Amino acid sequence: MIRRTKASRMLSLAAATLAAALLVTGCSSDPLAEQYREGSNKGYIAGDGSVMEIAASDREEPVEFSGTTESGDDVSSEDFAGDVVVVNFWYASCAPCRAEAPILDEVYQAHENDDVDFIGVNLRDQPGTAASFNETYGVNYPSIIDVNSGSVKLAFADTVPPNSVPTTIVLDKQGRVAARILGAIEDTSILDTIVGDLLKEK
Repeated sequence: MIRRTKASRMLSLAAATLAAALLVTGCSSDPLAEQYREGSNKGYIAGDGSVMEIAASDREEPVEFSGTTESGDDVSSEDFAGDVVVVNFWYASCAPCRAEAPILDEVYQAHENDDVDFIGVNLRDQPGTAASFNETYGVNYPSIIDVNSGSVKLAFADTVPPNSVPTTIVLDKQGRVAARILGAIEDTSILDTIVGDLLKEK
């Protein structure tokens, strides 16, 4: 029989306490998110936060996509017809994705009563992992699980660089790409302004 020393028990207790704290406090105490905020991407390839906006006259054809969310619900671009749509590409172990999650959800909630929809596109995880992420980081909108088919990523291939995650795309009311934020969203103002301007378009 292996007897645990007092030091071993103390280490186990400390680890359990830390794990519980992370679950309670979410992103604010998340080591990967903190490393990202401090400038250490730890090998993640991400954009620089640059914003590209496209004038209405220069926008391409509407983007058509479909998939299944972490909850098992089928969703497609047709479900968002006539609305402004924010599409965020992410995965759970991506440090900048963790850092921006509460910011995205804040904008989502600010426009909850407007003609605005949010949909995530998870590129690497299975449904259980994505659902746990949403619970931990307080994300209230669904994500399409795209790891198996890659069909949504393919639909946005002309707009989303293959190795740049997170990337956020904003579609106008006609389903056309109107803006792209390459990399983590640092605060709510940029995305909120883009969404607000698109809502005003005829």
